[in-house]
Amino acid sequence: MKSTFVMTSRLFSSILFLALSSLLVACNDSAQTPSVVKVLKKDNQYSLSVNGQPYDVRGVGLGYKNDERVIALKEAGGNTFRTWELTNIEQELAIAEKQGLMIAVGIKTGKELLGFDYNDEEAVAKQFKRVIADIEKYKNHPNVLMWVINNEPNLLFDEEGKLKEVNPKVYAAMGDIIDTIHQIDPNHPVTFSLAGANPKDIANVLKYAPNIDILSVQNYGDLVALPDSIAKSNVDKPYMVTEFGPMGHWELPTTEWQREIEEPSAVKAAGMAKRMQDVILDDKTGKIIGSFAFFWGQKQERTPTWYGMFNESGEQTARIDELTRLWTGQYPANRAPLSKVISINNTQAVENIRLKPGQLATVKVQVSDPDGDPLTHDWVLMQEVETRSQGGHFEAKPAALTLKTLNSNVQADFVEMTFNAPDKVGEYRLFNYAHDGKNKVGNANIPFMVEN
Repeated sequence: MKSTFVMTSRLFSSILFLALSSLLVACNDSAQTPSVVKVLKKDNQYSLSVNGQPYDVRGVGLGYKNDERVIALKEAGGNTFRTWELTNIEQELAIAEKQGLMIAVGIKTGKELLGFDYNDEEAVAKQFKRVIADIEKYKNHPNVLMWVINNEPNLLFDEEGKLKEVNPKVYAAMGDIIDTIHQIDPNHPVTFSLAGANPKDIANVLKYAPNIDILSVQNYGDLVALPDSIAKSNVDKPYMVTEFGPMGHWELPTTEWQREIEEPSAVKAAGMAKRMQDVILDDKTGKIIGSFAFFWGQKQERTPTWYGMFNESGEQTARIDELTRLWTGQYPANRAPLSKVISINNTQAVENIRLKPGQLATVKVQVSDPDGDPLTHDWVLMQEVETRSQGGHFEAKPAALTLKTLNSNVQADFVEMTFNAPDKVGEYRLFNYAHDGKNKVGNANIPFMVEN
């Protein structure tokens, strides 16, 4: 009898909470009319519509810094951006409405990777109430495209650093949230994003959260394998690629001392564009209904240049040029410098560059400007990241070090610079930034070891 009373009280409290939330939002937000977003299927082809009109997502994952970044997206031909949390949602919705853009609104929920315990019923219930309150608050805004209620909840590692399965209660909790959102907001699809597109993970999602509207996956170099994954899963659901971009740091060769080797910016741009064209734009599965390139902003993850399409200075890289071409049919009037190869003493990173303390060395970057703009160059030396993050979470950027440069040689298609290696033994990385003077930049960096 006691347990029945407790369950009834909880149910009554949830109903009362939802009713009061709806009433509050209705009073405060009655002037807004939500966009009606539908997932459609015709002749085995999935698509999206907004207010009855076909909607082709030209999207990016955006880290809001200022309105200018959002305006730049519109200028590049994008029409949608995806977020991860609600920290800047007011500014994001305001500029999206002004620019005529839609937002896949990200709502932060717990991940086992970061210590959230889905066996803790009280914590799960508290999270549920918070998410539903957030949905109620913003569901009527006309620039909401959809809800993304978790980012990569399936990402979890064992003590050896290998992937392991998460608690199924993670997916069940997401399923409860999805079912409730469907009741209170019939106008917007709901999803959460998986790291990769493993058919086993897809099966678990559908088992515990069967009413998910879109299967969202995040693939980098392995985007090329997505059609095979879709075929293997063979489920009657649409897919969305909520993150794609350059080769991931886990997908590329490392030095013998296990430091990741980053592609120069022109190589990244070409690879991303080909994968986007082959898999997303030329989709043969009929199930991919949108994509979001990562990352429309700047972040530190292994390096300050790996994932961001902007540098810290705000300059744009060649990946933005490629997105512009794919979205609009042509490159922008001014393109970024194309950094293609970097070496030290004619040795590339995969050959494991080792220098003596103070040793004289020459770094060379093959870089040119498609528009013939004269380039200026900055060189930055850093030690390697001390503590590497997992799953894209915060990572401290190493401080720049004193670089002993001797001379440089700048040509139309390359730049050379002679320097002295650091006196202290350790792991280092040397960066070249090629500026065109018109807010575009080419990036290249190379890891090396200083040892006695």
